[in-house]
Amino acid sequence: MTGVWRERIVPGTPEVFVAWQEGVGDRTLLAVHGGPDWDHSYLRDPLHRLDHRVLMPDLRGCGRSGRVPEYHPDDVVQDLVRVLDAFGVERADVLGHSYGGMVAQRFAITHPARVRSLVVSGSSVLPVPPDAFAGWAERDEVLARQEDPWRRGDLTPEECVRAEAFAAAQANIRRAEALPGYLARLEQVRFGADWVRQLHAGNLVSPRTADAARRIAELGIPVLLVHGRQDMTFPVSLVEPTLALIPRARAVVLEEAGHMLHVDDPDGYLRAVREFLERAALEGGLELGSAGTV
Repeated sequence: MTGVWRERIVPGTPEVFVAWQEGVGDRTLLAVHGGPDWDHSYLRDPLHRLDHRVLMPDLRGCGRSGRVPEYHPDDVVQDLVRVLDAFGVERADVLGHSYGGMVAQRFAITHPARVRSLVVSGSSVLPVPPDAFAGWAERDEVLARQEDPWRRGDLTPEECVRAEAFAAAQANIRRAEALPGYLARLEQVRFGADWVRQLHAGNLVSPRTADAARRIAELGIPVLLVHGRQDMTFPVSLVEPTLALIPRARAVVLEEAGHMLHVDDPDGYLRAVREFLERAALEGGLELGSAGTV
């Protein structure tokens, strides 16, 4: 099913912009984008092909959502509650990509009654060790070539965030043939700089939740870790130890995919998410715990 995207503003402080499409049945997927300072739009394809109703909010301070003086991940979680309430959704399947993956975990841990299942996409449950990428020469070479727009003195913070996204494209996309489409996708993103200003000020709180693996395991919900083997932001090496800590988790690793795995391998990504959601909908849940490869 390919739905028609609609737009809605959820009132409150701040207002939250939501792109959404109707689905078949009563299941809703709440998709949380990364960045931050990006909008939701880079995640639409291929999730728009799901049969679920799909809700894609712009996080506060991002895209077409409202701005506030200061940002905290707990406030973002409350915004997600408001979004579900506005759409009359009691429980949702929740997917988060990159930074959004950590927000999604935080949401599940703090509001377990609102979450049916959890998809951690191109992110991690466990903290990333300082030496996680040690010895990966290809990554070192790619990052060494990457321009740092923050060293320039002629760009606004918003322009720096946008330029950084384009500069990081070679690191985030594995397949050369996927790069032009990804760059075109970035052209449509409404970049901001509210979050990065607070980061540079030194008072931005991490969205990562302490002891997240144990706390997610205690929820007893189905969990999918979907990851690109070539991810240069969140190491694939954290997938296996996470499975050992969360009995109801399974993993799908896309071999020729980087951090933007949904762009590198949209069909494999969609298949992994769709099959997980279908199994999560079965009465009695899932029997999970082993890693697989699409």
